[in-house]
Amino acid sequence: MRLRKIKGAMELLRSHDDIVVLNPTEYYGRWSELFGNSNPINIEIGCGKGKFVYEMAIKNPNINFIAIEKYDSVLIKALRKFINNNIDNVKLVLFDAFELENIFDKEVENLYLNFSDPWPKAKHAKRRLTHANFLKQYKNIINNAIIFKTDNLDLFNYSIESMTDFGMVILEKTNDLHSLDVENTMTEFEKKFSEQGIKINRLVARFEKDEG
Repeated sequence: MRLRKIKGAMELLRSHDDIVVLNPTEYYGRWSELFGNSNPINIEIGCGKGKFVYEMAIKNPNINFIAIEKYDSVLIKALRKFINNNIDNVKLVLFDAFELENIFDKEVENLYLNFSDPWPKAKHAKRRLTHANFLKQYKNIINNAIIFKTDNLDLFNYSIESMTDFGMVILEKTNDLHSLDVENTMTEFEKKFSEQGIKINRLVARFEKDEG
């Protein structure tokens, strides 16, 4: 589906440089300086309208969150949640996830992948955010875990196989997240799917630590 361009999107993003980072490569290895503290940094790739990162930031004031979105017309929808709300532990970044290693050193604690595009055709597998090409990047920037949620069972099973083949350890997995009594912050998609009775798949995975 083609995204509708929103007139003035970039101008709006530029006008809120206290929240939005349009030059993320300049903060490589020093995101803590931008936040002004040494709190852990968690990132979300593909933040959509920002419900998840907004609620996570409020629940976890001692964690810094960076929400990454490729399209300016989507990022401004997330931005609107933060304008005038005085939430200082979130930065919104306009950037392509294909180049994460250009903006982060080994400074990210956890990575959230929420309802990523499943790219169902085999010829598009390399675009999936759990493909080995992405996992190689994540390994170089993440200290702890990847937390992945999707309604797409095929993508979920693919991701488990991809991560396992890459040498990751699956710490948790479920095909029915909402049947469990666990803390969970929902995204816009998740709320919609849940209301339709669609089950949510979730996993937590960690890279094995290199020895030596």
